[in-house]
Amino acid sequence: MSTAAIERSERDSDASLRPGGPARYKWLIVAFTVGCVIIAAVSFAVIHWWPFTRSAVLRDLREAGDGQVSVRTFRETHFPSPGCVLEGVVLHHGNAEVMTIDRLTIRGTYTGILAQHVSKITAEGLHVTIPPFGSSNAAFKTHRSKIVVDEIVANNSILEFRRNDPQAEPVRFDIHEASLKDVGWKAPLTYKIRLHSPQPPGEIAADGKFGVWNESDPGNTPVSGHYKLEHADLGAFEGISGELSSTGQFEGKLSHMDVSGETETPNFEVKEGGHPVALKTKLSAWVDGTRGDTFLTRVDGDFLKTHIVAEGSIAGLKDGKGKTATIEFKSSKARIEDLLRLFVKSERPPMSGGVVLQAHAVLPPGDEPFLKKVRLRGGFGISGGEFSVKTQQGVDKLSAGARGESEREKNDPETVLSGLKGQVDLVGGTAKFSGLTFNIPGAASRMNGSYNLITHKIDLRGQLQVDSKISNTTNGGKAFLLKMMEPFFKKKRKGQLVPVKISGTYEHPQFGLDLNDEKAEHVRAP
Repeated sequence: MSTAAIERSERDSDASLRPGGPARYKWLIVAFTVGCVIIAAVSFAVIHWWPFTRSAVLRDLREAGDGQVSVRTFRETHFPSPGCVLEGVVLHHGNAEVMTIDRLTIRGTYTGILAQHVSKITAEGLHVTIPPFGSSNAAFKTHRSKIVVDEIVANNSILEFRRNDPQAEPVRFDIHEASLKDVGWKAPLTYKIRLHSPQPPGEIAADGKFGVWNESDPGNTPVSGHYKLEHADLGAFEGISGELSSTGQFEGKLSHMDVSGETETPNFEVKEGGHPVALKTKLSAWVDGTRGDTFLTRVDGDFLKTHIVAEGSIAGLKDGKGKTATIEFKSSKARIEDLLRLFVKSERPPMSGGVVLQAHAVLPPGDEPFLKKVRLRGGFGISGGEFSVKTQQGVDKLSAGARGESEREKNDPETVLSGLKGQVDLVGGTAKFSGLTFNIPGAASRMNGSYNLITHKIDLRGQLQVDSKISNTTNGGKAFLLKMMEPFFKKKRKGQLVPVKISGTYEHPQFGLDLNDEKAEHVRAP
């Protein structure tokens, strides 16, 4: 090889190694080819798995709602982010229209398409209607989806629960704010919601975790969170009023959520009495979210100087028509004046003193007034009772006469009542008393009878066992007649028995004797 040929070969070899030489172009061609293959593969994958087509979106909505879906308009979006916009969305489940959405906006990312993630779904004008529980339209079958939605927002929505009576207005919840995050089938979602409660009317805020949804047994779906109830108007319930607030937390599963919390009602009032009191409670309960039933494990209530402990349930009937409240309550730290203050109109209750009580109360559903439909049965005992001045005067007449004193001689302010106890059965607004016993200085009494909480009419009759002559229990013409009848009581054992009665009304009670009262004669002696 000539010297010139060797030099030319060396120059060509050096040129291939210099930047910008033929070797670089080869790498550029390879990189371009690989890039085209990747772009083609991604494009194919995007086209193949593109989740925002009309058919794909409607299919997902049908599976999620277990029904048929119709939409007025559909529009895909591509920039700056992929997604779609639907208007006039309607979901039918069976023969019922269960959901409508004015505008549904679905927004994703291009990287999220391959990862099967949707960034955000916004539902505007959402209106959901739930058929009556137990109806054929109420059974939903969900379908698992591989798509995870980072956030669902449905502010200013409406949720309605239809009643069994088709003529009755549905129970409506106005949802001001609603946000669900990490919505999928592999992990619990996070929720935050603020809504208006219809019964009692008030504002509820709650946040926590829900799921994963249990397909085979929805009642076993986990749920937890915190709640806050404000401005709840108790006036929506017949017979009471006040503004209640409550805070607490809950945890468990949908069919058994353990709840603990506190409530405050600074102006709780029984309308019949018209005397508001500050009521505070601490409660522990569990709730069946599949049926809307509440079971009270323990409730501690405090107002004025009284403490009451209660337990029970607020649960639906077998026929599904309303719920019945069944409450057991008891107290060994109560004051009779506090209890009476709730139900009587006078500024000062007619009696004061410590009271021990235990009762069973039932409040069925219905439109009747509270005092008409509430039923109560229980027992009570009052020790060291003191009467108000007006009531004291009537009792003093019996007490002074029983001790052989004139009413003028009775001028000391001593307590004249002790050992008051008995059984009460409240039905239809009338409290029926049995075995009502009490002691006053110089006498002991046992009475039966009734008190009407609506008309305030009193009708108590019974036997008074006195320590003096029966003529001393009254004066005037009645005393003269009783003196004449004393010989008929000579065969009685020591401590004569006379029939007594308390009649009139709560505002104007009347205390006296009635020797011809057969009802009183039949009451067992004290």
